[in-house]
Amino acid sequence: MMHTIERYILRRISGTFLLAFGAMIGVVWATQALRRLDLVTAKGQTIIQFLKMTMLALPFLGVIVAPFAFALTLIIVLNALNSDNELVVINATGASKTKVLKPVLAFAGILSVLTLISSLWAAPTSLALLREEITRVRVDLVANIVRPGRFIQVDDGLTFHIRNRSGDGTLDSLMMDDRRDPETTFTYLAQRGQVAEISGRMLLVMHDGTIQRRNNDNGAISIVKFESYAFDLTSLMPQTSTPVFKPSERTFLELLNPSPDDEYYRRYADRFRGEIHDRLAIALYPLTFGFIVFAFLGEARTTRQSRHTGVLGALFGCILARVAGFGATNMVVTNASLVFVVYLIPLAIIALSARVALSDTKPVWMRFLGRLAQTIVDAVEKAAERVTARFANGRA
Repeated sequence: MMHTIERYILRRISGTFLLAFGAMIGVVWATQALRRLDLVTAKGQTIIQFLKMTMLALPFLGVIVAPFAFALTLIIVLNALNSDNELVVINATGASKTKVLKPVLAFAGILSVLTLISSLWAAPTSLALLREEITRVRVDLVANIVRPGRFIQVDDGLTFHIRNRSGDGTLDSLMMDDRRDPETTFTYLAQRGQVAEISGRMLLVMHDGTIQRRNNDNGAISIVKFESYAFDLTSLMPQTSTPVFKPSERTFLELLNPSPDDEYYRRYADRFRGEIHDRLAIALYPLTFGFIVFAFLGEARTTRQSRHTGVLGALFGCILARVAGFGATNMVVTNASLVFVVYLIPLAIIALSARVALSDTKPVWMRFLGRLAQTIVDAVEKAAERVTARFANGRA
């Protein structure tokens, strides 16, 4: 059961995490959305379809971002508790470090469970849906030929142009030039048209237009007016392709039990092995980051320099831990006997950080990292002062 101070710290962690996670996932989502922008500009997709496809990547991005958002949250909260002298008061009451560590671990445990659920099911399911949408767009005939204001060659000798595409799918002021027949050229002009699937065939239904027929031998031209005319596009439709799902786009059960007829699995079975263990191990990183940050910032600090040192040490520690985890996953892909390293790295860091966090004295290596971080801080501050001084002198 939590005491009042523990519930207070947990509330601060929860609120700050929501803000940090929202900000970080928003930035990462924006960078990913820019990569899909061609779906609107080049593939003729609507903004709704664009948003739907980019949103499908959010669960996967959340799994990657969540541990780092938690580390940032702890840095902010523990620094705030120290600045407000709340850590000093807690220590003065004779309470142990576990009084602050308990809500940190409670939130980390909840986040680990949510991360595990997302990595095993939610993230791969959403990525699989995204893969299906991308495949559908690539074979979408309308998306590939309907590009307002541009002359699109959809087949050898067949050129298509429209002035605009309305929200209901109507094509305004369309022109189609068909030179596939070596003896005759057909030019279709229409005020409007629509692409429709009728009786299993894809038709371009044009309204209020003309068909200009020109004999390539003698140049004779004949023009026929029509109120409605259907042009068969079935032969131009790309063949529907079945999406090939990568390991990251398959649920955990699909990774454990792939189809024996799966050509992708037969070629890249080692990638499946790496993906399985990475998904299980990623749930350990909220706890890992929690212990790392607490080891550097979990006790009261009395000077601004020591706080900067702790923040830098915590950031470097979290980054190095995750980089080591990625490296271990890549090692497993090439060497199955190193599977244990994927789990050993976060568990060893948790054990080491817990020992440091609960100890009254800091080990030599941690003091060394602190001095190194302080040296970096001093160098950055001096550089900033020099730049500021030069800018001020230049304006004067």
